[in-house]
Amino acid sequence: MLYLHDVWVNWFEGEENGYNICHFHEWRKDDGIELLDQVPLIKVSSPMFHYIENDLSELPKELLDDIFQKAYARKNHERIQMDYCFIATDGKGILAVDTIGYNIPIRKSRLIPRQEQLVYEMVENQEEAQYEFEKQEASPKDYHILSPSPNLMQGLTRKERQLKQLLFMALDQLYSSKNTAEIRYWYTEWSPHKYEYIQNLDFEIAWNELFESIRYDWSSKHLSLCENLIKGQPFFEKLWEMEVGDSPSVL
Repeated sequence: MLYLHDVWVNWFEGEENGYNICHFHEWRKDDGIELLDQVPLIKVSSPMFHYIENDLSELPKELLDDIFQKAYARKNHERIQMDYCFIATDGKGILAVDTIGYNIPIRKSRLIPRQEQLVYEMVENQEEAQYEFEKQEASPKDYHILSPSPNLMQGLTRKERQLKQLLFMALDQLYSSKNTAEIRYWYTEWSPHKYEYIQNLDFEIAWNELFESIRYDWSSKHLSLCENLIKGQPFFEKLWEMEVGDSPSVL
């Protein structure tokens, strides 16, 4: 088995979408970077890699058996054994994974560029390990407003992705309220030129039209709508502060 040593990781926990597992250039100073002393490296098929990267489903038992207790973290000069930690690559993408003792990929991380290059060199002439797993072709992944399709996040920075997901969370909460006057207000804020048209819409149509009009791209207009939507909601405001650095401004 191949091993990589002295691996810097930045764990993203519970992520089912690969776009939220940030590449090195998007790591932040306040991220919890860790050092792994030794990690087994496995070359897998592209469908298997996609399954690990973009899902939180069970990993094949054979894979878990292959890498069981072969990884070590380094903390305070101590070498700590990890039950199920490994690096997977299909020769195109690379992902470090730690199940924290479970059988699903709870924590995932990208690698730093120098180590990514080393991985590509190490697996260049390696055969893919074959593992049986539940392929998703028969039932494509169900993306929704709280787990947006990668198409909606393409080309955005980490900050923009986080704020767009916050906007979607606020819209989802707005949907659960079923308040027709409120949704008409926010739709008018977004499209003031449609004021008269919007006043005659029922809740479902108004909400769906607003969502359709904001779901693509990201702009200062999206940012402003997000800021206004979350005002007075402590949980959302905290998420906003984490990305923007201050509280939503008071009108």
